[in-house]
Amino acid sequence: MAGPGPDGVRGVVFDIGNVLIEWNPERLYDRVVGPERRTRLFAEVDLHSMNNDIDAGAPFEATVTDWAARHPDWADEIGHWHRSWGEMASPVIAGTVELLEGLRAKGEVGLFALSNIGVETFAMAVQAYPFLGEFDTAFVSGEMRIVKPDPAIYAAVEEATGLGGPQLLFIDDRAENVEAAASRGWNVHQFDGPDGLAARLADEGLLERTA
Repeated sequence: MAGPGPDGVRGVVFDIGNVLIEWNPERLYDRVVGPERRTRLFAEVDLHSMNNDIDAGAPFEATVTDWAARHPDWADEIGHWHRSWGEMASPVIAGTVELLEGLRAKGEVGLFALSNIGVETFAMAVQAYPFLGEFDTAFVSGEMRIVKPDPAIYAAVEEATGLGGPQLLFIDDRAENVEAAASRGWNVHQFDGPDGLAARLADEGLLERTA
């Protein structure tokens, strides 16, 4: 493919959760309360909906506290979402970070993050993983108050970077987010592991192919 330059990819856009760091709340709750009680909790309380509110800009601690108050039988368990967030957002996916660092070392393309993540939780993630603070721009849904796959969030990236369509390569683990970017003409890669991403970056002429 064309590689960096006016006719190729000029910006690579990374999702964060399950691309650069693992995001697995169920694993935390399995450890804290056990799989059976965790299954009941997630069936009775839509914690992922709560997290979507945070990703859309709701304050982190206050939102968790409010949900705990609305579900007093599960208040302590819900509180772990705030108390133990760092464990849910771990560990780092080392192979992807190596690819990110390789792109940064070459210096031929812009490097951006586009993540559904809250304002406070992104700050926590940067503190735990400083490389998340080194993007040319990190587009954080909580700051923008728009979440993927809303077309407006992709339009905001295009406006801010001055790039669009085939000039961008977007990497995300969720099909609906990838499809939304593809509908705007972006190059896309649905992440299923560092090896597949390494091959895609080599196909795009952005990194050398490894054996």
